[in-house]
Amino acid sequence: MASWITLLLFVLASATAQQYYIPVAGTSSRPQCTATPSCLQPTYSPYSAFSYSLTETIRTATSVQPGPTTTYAAPAASLTGLISSLSYTTWGKWDPNATTSATDTDNPYGNAAWTALWKFANPPNFTETSVFSTTVLPTPVPTSELVLPPPDYFGPTDCYYFPDDFQFGVAGSAAQIEGATADEGKSPSLVDILIQDDRPKDYVTNENYYYYKQEIERLASMGVKHYSFSIAWCRILPFALPGTPVNQQGLDHYSDLINFLLEKVLCYEPIGSSSEAIGWLHNGGYQNETFVDAYVNYAKIVMTHYADRVPIWITFNEPLIYSFNGLSVDHVLKAHAQVYHFYKESINGTGKVSLKFSDNFGVPRDPANPNDVYAADHFNSFQLGTFCNPIFLGQDYPESYKQTVSDYVPLTPEDLAYINGTADFLGIDPYTATVVSPPVEDSIDSILACAANPSSIYFPYCVNQSWLTTTGWNIGYRSQYFVYITPTYLRLYLSYLYNTFHAPIVITEFGFPVFGEAEKADLSDELYDTPRSIYYLSYMSEILKSIWEDGVHVAGAFAWSFADNWEFGDYSQHFGLQTVDRTTQERRYKKSFFDLVDFVNTRTMPKEQS
Repeated sequence: MASWITLLLFVLASATAQQYYIPVAGTSSRPQCTATPSCLQPTYSPYSAFSYSLTETIRTATSVQPGPTTTYAAPAASLTGLISSLSYTTWGKWDPNATTSATDTDNPYGNAAWTALWKFANPPNFTETSVFSTTVLPTPVPTSELVLPPPDYFGPTDCYYFPDDFQFGVAGSAAQIEGATADEGKSPSLVDILIQDDRPKDYVTNENYYYYKQEIERLASMGVKHYSFSIAWCRILPFALPGTPVNQQGLDHYSDLINFLLEKVLCYEPIGSSSEAIGWLHNGGYQNETFVDAYVNYAKIVMTHYADRVPIWITFNEPLIYSFNGLSVDHVLKAHAQVYHFYKESINGTGKVSLKFSDNFGVPRDPANPNDVYAADHFNSFQLGTFCNPIFLGQDYPESYKQTVSDYVPLTPEDLAYINGTADFLGIDPYTATVVSPPVEDSIDSILACAANPSSIYFPYCVNQSWLTTTGWNIGYRSQYFVYITPTYLRLYLSYLYNTFHAPIVITEFGFPVFGEAEKADLSDELYDTPRSIYYLSYMSEILKSIWEDGVHVAGAFAWSFADNWEFGDYSQHFGLQTVDRTTQERRYKKSFFDLVDFVNTRTMPKEQS
């Protein structure tokens, strides 16, 4: 579950519209079986010669040739002049055990000052034992790695196709995969010092900073066409603020990454963000008085350098989680709007700009109970409407937010006019669903009382969250990380988003960590990850139904994640479509990766039919 700038309905429904739990009488229906059952007995064939007819299928790795180049803005040389006072420099690698010190103490942005940032941050237990120290050249993926696994007996039965402009891809996040934590001028980020408890903090992560070309080679060999990645603020501007030097090595790294993606005919959604944090009301720095100017300056730098080659930009990732107070939300909205206007009006970019949100869809415990329906609307509107009302509808914050955050900054009509329409799609990370009811049984007043009481155990969402339905069953099959397989709720969620905020939807992250996968003794058992396949194939099936049966414009879906990575505390939560050997950094494709790609390819409409 990522957090970084991705450079890539609050409607009180009636009980009828909220039928989440459909009563079933008798046996389950089989709508795909239209023939009338016959009472005739089968006819058995005579004996014949037997042969072993089952065979393996091999997906062959092919040499991918670059296609026609699409540009989305003028080249960097003609855009960087839009930003004044840009200077470029390089720094080194921080070694806490170094026996010599930088001597340029008179330079406020020199090596001595850069080293001081790391000393001040003092990341706990900092060690970095890397396998790589320079960019790894890619090698072709052998055909033996691309053999399709045996198919599952039960699988999707739909007959739908994805529209020809549907974007299927995979996602990653800089802090969770890059490693090279203090290399090539990178300064400390929040995640480098955030984990201060006893959980392991592996600063190497996946060494993607040096291994990215082989990573992309592996994705291209599987047929992946879209890749969402992060551009780390602290690699571009180690001192963060406007007027400070730009890190030339950081700029060159991401430029090379983008160029290699183009070579492999992958499109991409770059991410950059201010910080990583865990939990609503965590201090992500958004409330700082310098934040808006600093963030907009950072966004302008990366946009002017890469806008010619980048089709989609996402400014903020899950911003509510990192907001500390009402001023934080105000700053995010206004910073995002400034970046959007800069891209569309100053750069004249032809790509798309948006931001992405987190919200495990709240469904009422009992859809026939108006108090549970109110609780679900309160829960969802607080998490989504806070940003989506102004951005997509030009409307004020929802009441659920204003009731809860007493220091919220009012939006003027001028603010709303400037913010309205500053997103080309709605990005959402819908991992699972949550069963919601008031804190006190059948009491809307208990929601309002909690909203006015920050010390309440239910604050700030002010609802009771559970994974149990009214019948006592879990809402779905549970993973290790409290992610439940909830495909039918995904379809309902997509309808909620589309019909509430009136914008195309892109699923910017979704994924599933198989329970106990990290503890499996044999690699072959870890690779055979059927629960993850069930998650992805059922979710993708519901996306198709959402598009074709509900008329919802779902423009794309990005699986989290393309490889197991650091999940903000440890490596025990495996969300990856590939395994990662922590000693050798070797990757191996999991069964779910083959199943997911095959599902999409099977349902990709041939060009002559589209």
